[in-house]
Amino acid sequence: MAASIQTSTTDTATTKHPSKRRKLTTDQHQNHQEQPLIPGLPDHVAQICLSHVHPSTLYTVCHPWRRLIYSLSFPPFLSLYAVLSSTSTNHHLSNTNPIQSFSFDPISSKWDPLPLPPPDPPLHLLIRHPCFISRHLPIQSISVSGRLILIAATSHNFSPALSHPLVFNPLSGVWGYGPPLTTPRRWCAAGAAHDTVYVASGIGSQFNTGVARSAEKWDLESKSVGISTIANKTITWKWKRVKELKDGRFCRDAIDAVGWRGKLCMVNMKGDAPKEGIFYDTKKDAWENMPEGMLAGWRGPVASMDEETMFVVDEAKGVLRKYDPEKDYWEHMMDSERLVGAQKIAAGGGRVCAICGCSTEIVVLDVAALPVKLWVVKTPPGLEALAIHILPRMTRPDF
Repeated sequence: MAASIQTSTTDTATTKHPSKRRKLTTDQHQNHQEQPLIPGLPDHVAQICLSHVHPSTLYTVCHPWRRLIYSLSFPPFLSLYAVLSSTSTNHHLSNTNPIQSFSFDPISSKWDPLPLPPPDPPLHLLIRHPCFISRHLPIQSISVSGRLILIAATSHNFSPALSHPLVFNPLSGVWGYGPPLTTPRRWCAAGAAHDTVYVASGIGSQFNTGVARSAEKWDLESKSVGISTIANKTITWKWKRVKELKDGRFCRDAIDAVGWRGKLCMVNMKGDAPKEGIFYDTKKDAWENMPEGMLAGWRGPVASMDEETMFVVDEAKGVLRKYDPEKDYWEHMMDSERLVGAQKIAAGGGRVCAICGCSTEIVVLDVAALPVKLWVVKTPPGLEALAIHILPRMTRPDF
C-alpha cells in the first residue's frame, strides 16, 4: 500500500512540474548509458563475450543488453524486409508514392517502417491501372551486399520510373542513389551475384530491340563505389555493359535473375507455362541455355541462399523443392496448402520466406530443421507485400 501511495505521489508531482518529469526521464536515460554491460568488465570486453549469446536471449535480460543488439558495434542479426502497398489503393492514377517499406524484427516480433526515400526527385510509381485490372505493375527490388535496392518500376506515364537505383543501407538507416542507369528500364530481368547488380532486357517508354537485348552491371564492391544522397550528383563510378542477349524474349514481364554459383539464372515466363530458361556466366561474360532439369522444375518463384543453394516453391502444388546440380533435379522438401499461389520468395539465414495468402501473409520456412518448420507472419494491417528480402537488422540508436 505504501508503494502505491508513493507511486501516486510521484505521478502527481511530476504532472504538476513537467520540468521535474523531464529531469527524471533524463536521469533514467543517463543511468542506462552509464550502467556497465557486465559489472567488473570494460564494455568492449563485455561486448565480445555477449556477441556469442543469441540476440533473442540478450533481448529478454535487461535494457542495456537489448540496446546493445541494435547498435553498430554488435554483429547484426537477419531481419525480414518487405516492400508493401495499401490493400485499399484504387485503380486511379496518382502522382504519389504508393509503396511503403518495412522491416520485421524477429526478436521483438514487430514491424518497423523504414525511413522515407529522398523527396527530390519525387517518386512517381504506378502499381495499378484500369488497363491491368487483374495484376499489379511490377516494382522490382533486389538485395545485395546487405542493402535493399529499388531498381525498376513504371511511372504514371508508362515510362521507367527510376533513372537511378534507390539504395537503402540498414546499418546506417539512410537511403541513397546508385549510379544512373545507362538505359532506364521497366519489366526487366534484375538480380545480383558476387556483390554485383545486373539488369537485362526490359523496355523503356516503348519497346526497343536494343534495350530488350542489352544487359549491364554495377559492382558495389568497386573501390570507386559510393552511394550518393543526391540523384544528379556527378559521380565517377557507373554501370558497365556486358554481353547482350541473343533476342528480346525476356522483356515480357518483371523477371528475377537468381544469383547462383557465379551465374544468373532466369526464365522468361512465370508459373507452369512453357518457358525459356537461360543463365549468365559472370566469369565468362556469356549467356548459356539453362539445364533441362532446372528449367523443368522452375514452376514458381525461386531464390538462392548465399548463392549456393536454390529453392523453388511450386505455386500450383504448394511444394518447396531444393535444386540438386549433380542430378539436375529439384528435390522435394515439404508441401503445404499455405504455399499454394506463392508469388515471391527470399532465402537467407537458414530460412525461406514466401509471399502467400493474397499477399497479406508471409510464410516462413526453417529449412535448416528437419522436418522443415513453418510459421506465418502477417503483414502490417491494411498493407500487402509486393516483394520480400532478408537483410541485416536496422540499427536503433534511440532504443
